[in-house]
Amino acid sequence: MIKSMTGYGKAECEVNNRKLIIEVKSLNSKILDLGVRIPAIYRDKELELRKDIAEQLLRGKIELVITLDEIGDTAGTEVNERMVLRYFHQLSRIQEELGLPVTEQIMSNILRLPETIRAVAEQADEAEWNIVVAAIRNVVGAVDRFRRQEGKAMERDIRANIAQITELAATIDAFEPVRNSAIRNRIREGLNSLELQIDENRFEQELIYYIEKLDINEEKVRLSNHCRYFCETIDETEPTGRKLSFIAQEIGREINTIGSKANESNIQQTVVKMKDALEKIKEQLSNVL
Repeated sequence: MIKSMTGYGKAECEVNNRKLIIEVKSLNSKILDLGVRIPAIYRDKELELRKDIAEQLLRGKIELVITLDEIGDTAGTEVNERMVLRYFHQLSRIQEELGLPVTEQIMSNILRLPETIRAVAEQADEAEWNIVVAAIRNVVGAVDRFRRQEGKAMERDIRANIAQITELAATIDAFEPVRNSAIRNRIREGLNSLELQIDENRFEQELIYYIEKLDINEEKVRLSNHCRYFCETIDETEPTGRKLSFIAQEIGREINTIGSKANESNIQQTVVKMKDALEKIKEQLSNVL
C-alpha cells in the first residue's frame, strides 16, 4: 500500500468562547520537518502535539496552524496601570513646562504607547485541551485519508511503469541472435581489413570469450527479480517509500549495465525506454511515504 506525503486537512471548533481554526498541510520531504504555529494559551502543549503528529504522519514537511478568535467576554488583555501612570506623569509635566493644557486626549495617546496594554497569561484547562486535541486528531486523520487517496493514484501509475520495464526487458531476447551475429561480423571485417592470416579455431575461442564478456543474461535475471521484489514491496502495509527508492536504484543499475553492454541499436533503444519509465517511477517515489 502506497501513501503520498502530500495531504491537507482543516476543521473548526468552539470551546470556552473561543473559535479555533485548525489546518494541517503536508508536503514531501526526506525527513520529518514539522512546523507548529499555535496560540500562546496552548504553548505548553506543543511538545505533546509534536509527538502525536509525528506518530501519525511519520514523514514529510508538515505544518500545523491553529488560529484563535475570541467570540465572548474573555479577558485576553489588561491595562498595564503602572506603565500608564508613568507615561501620564511624564507627559503631564512636559506639557505644563511647555504651557500646554493637560486634556483628556492625553489618555488616548498614552494607550498607543508601548507596553500600556499587555496580554494576560492564560492557560487552557484539561477539558478544553481534550476538545482541542480531538479536533486536531480529526484534522490529522483527514490528512492521512488524503494521503491514502492520492497514494492509490500514484500506485496505479508506478505499477504501470514497472510493468512497462518488465515487458521491455522481455523483448531484448529477440535481439540477442542479431546482436551476436553483428559482433561476429564486425570483428571479422576488422581483421580482414588488416589482411592477416587468421586461425579460425583461435578466432572462435576469442570470439566466445568476447561475447561472454558482453553477455547480459545475469543483468536481465537481476532486473526481473528487482521488478518482482518492487511489486511485492508495494503491497506491504508499512510505509515503503525509502525501500522502494532503494530498489529503484538497483533497477536503474541493471538497466545501465545492459545499455553499456548492448552493442546493438534495438537493445539500446529498449534501454532508453526502460530508463524513461524508471525516471517516471523515481519522480513519483519522491512523494511516497
